[in-house]
Amino acid sequence: MDLEALKAELVRDEGVRLKAYQDSVGKWTLGVGHNIEDVPISYNAAMQILQDDIIVVMGQLNGHLPWWAMLNDVRQRVLANMTYNLGIAGLLTFKNTLAAVQGGDYEKAAEGMLASKWATQVGARATRLAQMMRTGLS
Repeated sequence: MDLEALKAELVRDEGVRLKAYQDSVGKWTLGVGHNIEDVPISYNAAMQILQDDIIVVMGQLNGHLPWWAMLNDVRQRVLANMTYNLGIAGLLTFKNTLAAVQGGDYEKAAEGMLASKWATQVGARATRLAQMMRTGLS
């Protein structure tokens, strides 16, 4: 079977929706008619979406905080993790924390992270990320 022809026909007939929607019988669907209520996405699909999302996050950090690329790998991952969770707009509200990171005052940055509403919302995640920011170690 010509899989490329079948894909093209299904895209033509089903359309491509990049946001979840309810189909004609009320089932939550996304992509090319993929019914996520009855057929969850695969692990591989979830990991591909994650990879795509990480690329978007890195682009946002490059665009808004170009200095982040000078941080060590662990501290870059902290900012990427926070951006993934909060969105870039949410991360940018951490003005004092980001200024501390940029200035190399990682203790102050960690304290700012832990003193935030975000920390109360995400609990152990904030504690772990603040420790990574403080030490530069995983």
